[in-house]
Amino acid sequence: MLEIRHLVKSFGPLIAVDDVSFTVPQGEVLGFLGPNGAGKSTTMKMITGFLAPTAGTAIICGYDIATQTIAAKRHIGYLPEGAPAYPDMTPADFLDFIAHIRGFSGDEAMRHIGRVVEMIRIGEVMHQPIETLSKGFKRRVGVAQALLHDPDILILDEPTDGLDPNQKYEMRTVITAMRPNKAIIISTHLLEEVEAVCSRAIIIAHGRILADGTPAELAQRSRHHNAVRLGIAGGADANVRAELAALPAVAAVEPDGDGLVVLPRGGHPVVGEIADLARNRGWTITGLQVERGRLDDVFREITTAPPEPMAAAA
Repeated sequence: MLEIRHLVKSFGPLIAVDDVSFTVPQGEVLGFLGPNGAGKSTTMKMITGFLAPTAGTAIICGYDIATQTIAAKRHIGYLPEGAPAYPDMTPADFLDFIAHIRGFSGDEAMRHIGRVVEMIRIGEVMHQPIETLSKGFKRRVGVAQALLHDPDILILDEPTDGLDPNQKYEMRTVITAMRPNKAIIISTHLLEEVEAVCSRAIIIAHGRILADGTPAELAQRSRHHNAVRLGIAGGADANVRAELAALPAVAAVEPDGDGLVVLPRGGHPVVGEIADLARNRGWTITGLQVERGRLDDVFREITTAPPEPMAAAA
């Protein structure tokens, strides 16, 4: 449903997006991750036709966003960064305006508006000026306008920014319910968001894609993948730590509150060796937990590494 082909965007000498390519099929929720300034919002603006690329293009349901712009945009629902809206309008006025832009009128417009108002739960603020709304409600109005025409492709830039925990849960439920029939991209810096709703994640930094996989696959790149959190009765003295560190599959042993965290080499399982050692030494284990990995570790490691130089032209 969505194919991104070698997108590049330069602002003078600054290359904000550097040869980005990926596809998003129907039924996938793609988390687009990166630190501030990584190129996330710029990429989304190019995909949706709000910013002309220096090179490359996006194919939206078979339409080229550069040459078949109107046809491509009919298939896109877009929540821009900051969820801009006319501040003196009410949500009712704003959604009516968006409905008419999308070609709806009369009862048909009212049906579309009623559907998104119920889905996003903004009925209580429909007649307040948008400028008086909280940040969270402004964001929800922005999501409502993106969904109003029931698009095939959703591009959401920080959809839960400013929402309280209950509102975040509701928004994630809405996204999950829509997933089977749409291709969805969520730009976010919230790793919990990726783990909660995304079936795949891309990490971008310095304008380039540095990692692409399911959240579980990316978490496996963490130094904590298959790490063991260990509690021992009476505490873990220096001899215990030394014996654990001497195991061939163990890379390091670190303090963790009242216990230890045992980090494996290369992410290989080490819990069996730890259990055997504890049994042989007669240690009384008060807690044992195997970690699947930490997405924040992977994100930090990937995005703080200096960018690799471009290959020299032949």
